[in-house]
Amino acid sequence: MADIILPQQTGGTESYKLAPPSRLPRTHASSTIRTVYAAAHVVADPRTLIEPWDNPAVDWEATLAFRRHLWGLGFKVAEAMDTSQRGMGLDWGNAAELISRVLAEARTTPGAELASGAGTDQLDPSAAKTLHEVTTAYEEQVGHIERHGGKVILMASRALCRLAQNPDDYLKVYSRLIRQCSGKVILHWLGEMFDPALAGYWGSRNFHSAMDTVLDLIRDHADKIDGIKISLLDAGKEIEMRRLLPDGVVMYTGDDFNYADLIAGDEHGFSHGLLGIFDPIAPAAAAALARLEAGDLPGFHELLDPTVALSRRLFEAPTQYYKSGVVFLAWLNGYQDHFRMIGGAESARGILHYADLFRLADKAGLFTDPERAARRMAHLCALNGID
Repeated sequence: MADIILPQQTGGTESYKLAPPSRLPRTHASSTIRTVYAAAHVVADPRTLIEPWDNPAVDWEATLAFRRHLWGLGFKVAEAMDTSQRGMGLDWGNAAELISRVLAEARTTPGAELASGAGTDQLDPSAAKTLHEVTTAYEEQVGHIERHGGKVILMASRALCRLAQNPDDYLKVYSRLIRQCSGKVILHWLGEMFDPALAGYWGSRNFHSAMDTVLDLIRDHADKIDGIKISLLDAGKEIEMRRLLPDGVVMYTGDDFNYADLIAGDEHGFSHGLLGIFDPIAPAAAAALARLEAGDLPGFHELLDPTVALSRRLFEAPTQYYKSGVVFLAWLNGYQDHFRMIGGAESARGILHYADLFRLADKAGLFTDPERAARRMAHLCALNGID
């Protein structure tokens, strides 16, 4: 296979030899034992990305094609979430168009399912003055999703986090929204490592106090809540909360460090998945879930565990910049023909980080065409003075 010169953390370079092409299937049936959502990225359009920081431009066809790829592997899509650069380049106007386009695409794609993120990002958190403004912003986004026939994920709100004075303020806002939704919703607890502006969400920086608040909300509205995704990068906290959920409400792991063990579960239960890492590792994750469904737990771990090292590097602090790694891997694997992002977010990580992602993705058997991946990586290295 191809050799490529890659930079090393020590400051030197190495000649790296790639593994053979991935043999993972490109299509898969949906899992019947775990519900899995892939939080999908958007593909920028560099031809019209005139001012990348200020005027988002989306390549809609490439973005829709990637959703078809995920559906073909048996995943549901978590649309317009953090992975799509919500709050970090993708504004509500483009997110609203993304949601309506993908819901329309799903109606023409057999078996396609998705849930879409509703937040308050059309509202400037620093300008918001009242909880009523926050609630109204949420209602606008929920209304848009439901008018297009979609299922709602209630995302965390920077504005709510800034304005809420106590846990009761969260309960009032969320209770009103949940009662108004026509179907069941998914809650989302996004930790401050993903967004520092969300520190103290649910009214406390103490995990157990915050958990008690959200559990009160869930118990009061259990008939309207499908589940909760928590993204705290702490398996112990997720397991503790998972065991306290009322019957009929599921845990969706958002833990991109420990997802393999959390999805496998233990004698007391397991987590379903709603993960950004499923975007780049979808073929491996689909094949692993098929092993799990067949009762082959060692086979599940054999396929999925090698992706965890990749995910830990991809989601390392500052965690909010993980989106650049997701798009980088999509480019290497040929799902888009460039490595440009809305907001110029590809610059959020350096060449040493990207080189490590390249190695780890190769070791996890994710490259369908190693020659193409090596060629593209060599171009990126050359742009960074490594030739």
